[in-house]
Formats: sequence, C-alpha cells, structure tokens
Amino acid sequence: MASQRPGPNLSRIATSLGVSVATVSNALSGKGRVSDALIERIRAHAAELGYVPSQAGRALRTGRSGVLGLVLPDIANPLFPKIAQAIEYAASAAGYGVLIADSRGDITAQTEAINRLVERGVDGMVIVPRRATRISGASCPVAVIDTASTPGNTVAADHWQGGKEIAAHLASLGHKQILIIGNNRESNVQNDRAGGIRAGLQPGMRSETLWIERLEHETGAGCRLGLEEKARQGFTAFAALSDLQALRALTELQQDGISVPADVSVTGFDDLIWSPVVTPSLTTVRMDMDTIAEIAVSALVERINESGTREGVLVTAHTERVPMQLIIRQSSGLMKPATKNLRDGELVE
Repeated sequence: MASQRPGPNLSRIATSLGVSVATVSNALSGKGRVSDALIERIRAHAAELGYVPSQAGRALRTGRSGVLGLVLPDIANPLFPKIAQAIEYAASAAGYGVLIADSRGDITAQTEAINRLVERGVDGMVIVPRRATRISGASCPVAVIDTASTPGNTVAADHWQGGKEIAAHLASLGHKQILIIGNNRESNVQNDRAGGIRAGLQPGMRSETLWIERLEHETGAGCRLGLEEKARQGFTAFAALSDLQALRALTELQQDGISVPADVSVTGFDDLIWSPVVTPSLTTVRMDMDTIAEIAVSALVERINESGTREGVLVTAHTERVPMQLIIRQSSGLMKPATKNLRDGELVE
C-alpha cells in the first residue's frame, strides 16, 4: 500500500519561490522584514499548495500549544454540551482549539481531569466546578464558570436574578404558595437560584424548599416527590431549580391527575433542548451561554498573553454576571382558587 505524500512544508514553498525558509516563515507568521508584495505572493503560493502550519512546530517556537482545556462536571447532563459548544466556538474565534474532560459527576475524577489537561500542555483552562474541586493545583491560567457566590468565579449567569424573575412571574399570575424543588442543597448555583426566588417573593407569598437528594437518601433513588400532597396543602406553583427537576415534577403531577397549568404551575431553569417540546412546554429561565463563554475565553486569553507562561492563576473578568432571560411558555398559568374537600382531601373548584 503506497504511503500518502506529506503536505508541503516551508522548505518546499521556499524552493518553489526561490527565497529562504526564514523569509517564508516570517511572511506566514507576520514577523520580520518582508515586503507586502512578497508576503502576498508567499501566502498565495502556500494556499495554492495546501500548506497547513504545524501546531507542533509552532508550540516548539512559542512555548504554547494553542489549546485550551475545558473541564465539565458531567457531560451526561444536557446542559453541559451546550456549554461545551459555546466555549469551543469562542475559543475557535480566538484562535484556540479545545480539549474536553468529563468528570462523570465525581469530585476526584474532576481533579484528575484537571491534572491530565495540565500534563498535556494546555495554555489555559475553563472549569465548570463541582463543589470541593481543587482548582488551585492547576499550573496554568484558569477561568471558572459557576455562580457569583463561588470563590474565584470568573463569570457566570446571574442565577440570583434568574430566581427573582421566576418569583415575579409567579406573583403576576396570583400564586401565593411556592414549592421550590432543587436537587443538591450543597450546590452554589442551586442555592443562588433558590435565594433569588425567596428574595423575589412579594408580601403574602411564602415558599418551602424540597431537596431531592436528601429525600432520595431517606427513601431511595427515583422515589416519588410527594407533590400531590403538596398540592393538597395549597401549593399552586412548583419552581424547579433546573429543567431536569421540572420535568420530574411535571411527570409526577400528570401521573397523579393534576393538570398543568390548569391546577398548578411548573417552572424550571436552563431552557434545555427539549423544554419547548414537552407537553405542556416549559416556562424556564435561559442562560446566555454565548456571552458567558466569550467573556470567559477572552479573560483567559488575555491572561495567557500577559503572563507568557503557564502560571497557575484564577482569571477575573470585567463582567462577572450575565443576566438570565425569562422564557414564558405553557406550563405556568393563572392560579386557580381551590378549596379542600374535607371528605376525600381532593382539590375542588
């Protein structure tokens, strides 16, 4: 089997044009003293021959890999592929490639992923951390995307403001009793979202919080959340702290014969890809991931260019919080006044 012919190198381009390899290198890199006419001629000929710069050679010359690392908590969560896509696009626009590491929901695995990326020589790293992840050990600039209450956070969605948007929306529909449904009470993001909801409650409104991990620890994974009983107690709005928890709530309520939004309302966070197509479509709050990614990558690249070395440092950005957008769909509606039937406990109009 014949071997493929290697692509053109600087020497071949130089020989074809009758110039030195150094001249070709300077023309393609924009360095040195080369006339504009010759630069144009060399670049045109390189493109004609299909020349592609060697990343390995460039790394040897500059001491940089041209690659950023991205560490995600759990790529099985449909939110994180959206983040990865936004980071890759922003990095590409800045002239960088991206290596992605998945932590699979494990703190130890995330720390190991950070170390592996450092060993591979990434110029900088974007980390979406799990709680207790050790970021300080990364020997390169790091941008953190989590929430404003996380120490060392670079930029994030304004989760508190998003929670207040949900509270204001439910208040405008007349809801008085709100059940906040979260997954992990140790999550900074979910705590900020819940805090925003509580802060946005108007006089006469009240809330309780249900943490799914705690309930599952007591009664088993995949257990029922007891939302039918909460509806009987007078809760008319179920404000989930992610669309995943909102879908779980929506499914359980419908299985119990409770109509959404005729009887109760359900809201979420994140606007995942399926949120507009479930029945009813989900009212939620959307992160501006493109803007967040652009800010994080820009701050990271700026720090890389300033330092000139792979020193470990948490980078800061001029903008730390990016507003979230309320997306109103079919799962939230006007509160329906209800009373309790003392004979059988059902809600009646």
